[in-house]
Amino acid sequence: MIQSSQLKPLAGILWMSVATLSFVTMNVLVKYVGSGLPVVQIAFLRFVLGLVFLLPMIKAVRSVVYTREIVGLVIGRGVTHTLAILLWFFAMTRIPIAEVTAMNFMNSIYVTIGAVFFFGEKIAIPRIIALIVAVIGGLVVLRPGFRALDPGHIAMMFAPFFFAGSFLCANALSRRVSATVVVFMMSTIVPLLLLPLVIPVWQTPTMFELGLLFCTAFFATLGHYCMTRAFACAPQSVIQPVSFLQLLWATVFGAALFGEGFDSFVIFGGLMIMASVTFITIREARAKSRMESAKALH
Repeated sequence: MIQSSQLKPLAGILWMSVATLSFVTMNVLVKYVGSGLPVVQIAFLRFVLGLVFLLPMIKAVRSVVYTREIVGLVIGRGVTHTLAILLWFFAMTRIPIAEVTAMNFMNSIYVTIGAVFFFGEKIAIPRIIALIVAVIGGLVVLRPGFRALDPGHIAMMFAPFFFAGSFLCANALSRRVSATVVVFMMSTIVPLLLLPLVIPVWQTPTMFELGLLFCTAFFATLGHYCMTRAFACAPQSVIQPVSFLQLLWATVFGAALFGEGFDSFVIFGGLMIMASVTFITIREARAKSRMESAKALH
């Protein structure tokens, strides 16, 4: 019989499993719609159609006192997230879903590196080794010199970097305002930044395309909600390995819906990156636990 103390971690694993499936479903929809509409318009409509999900957040947003520091972080996150979204959506329309997913795991690695440079976090030899393994995993996925690289591969080399920048800005913002405000501001600023790029290339979407893009916004929102619930139920050291399911779903959907072949290099490289991310996550969780124990003793 499952003990009550085990239910929360199991719930966390279940929430994260649903999150990974939601994110890959979103990727599938983006790839499908991307064959008919400009990439920048897909990104724009994905955010605009998702504004309906932000209506319950307006009250919390209006209560915030917006200092110059908060505004700067909001703009910084908006710019980095916009660049990341454009590169990621472009890659999704060019290369297999599994490759986009595997390379996007590098986001956590860039966040770790960014935390060292921008927040002064200390980094020990084991974490440095884990970072090196992750970089090698990325090279295994790309295999430069052994095959021709598509522009989509180049885009995915930089997309996780900008996603990491967005995450670091969000991390700094979350110390000053609520998570609701962080999500709301990002979701409203990105379409504003995309608007000047959309106007010159605008194509009138069909009702079917609009329906798919609304579903894209829904699954993106659902994925972030499930991920938030997962981290509320269990520590990152438990949840992080589950995110590898995203690569499994991406491989299955890519093969079933788009005829993308199974690539053992992508799976192996993705495993290397995820193993590194998991190691770093577990190590950070243990370090945090030791610090909290030391504080409790004092």
